[in-house]
Amino acid sequence: MNDTLVIWLYDGAMSNAASLPASPLSERDAAILDFEKLWWSLPGTKETEIRERFDLSAPRYYQLLNQLIDSPQALIHDPLLVKRLRRQRAMRQKERSARRLGVNVTV
Repeated sequence: MNDTLVIWLYDGAMSNAASLPASPLSERDAAILDFEKLWWSLPGTKETEIRERFDLSAPRYYQLLNQLIDSPQALIHDPLLVKRLRRQRAMRQKERSARRLGVNVTV
């Protein structure tokens, strides 16, 4: 039998039901999302905590985080956090594009 989880994903507009494989996040992926939620309350720098907790360089951590926040499983795990991280990423992309074009973007 094919285990399938049917959920409603809300992305700011009405969407159809998404049929997802019932595969939860890995422990590392869940730990990354949990860390993103509370890193600011920890002692030390974020980069130091990333290295100690995940044994990753900061650039690699951010590569994994960006892939992770695009996954439906991450959205299921913590919808508010994932949507906030997606918004922040979109704003950074918009600001970078505007700087390249020489346009002043006010947030």
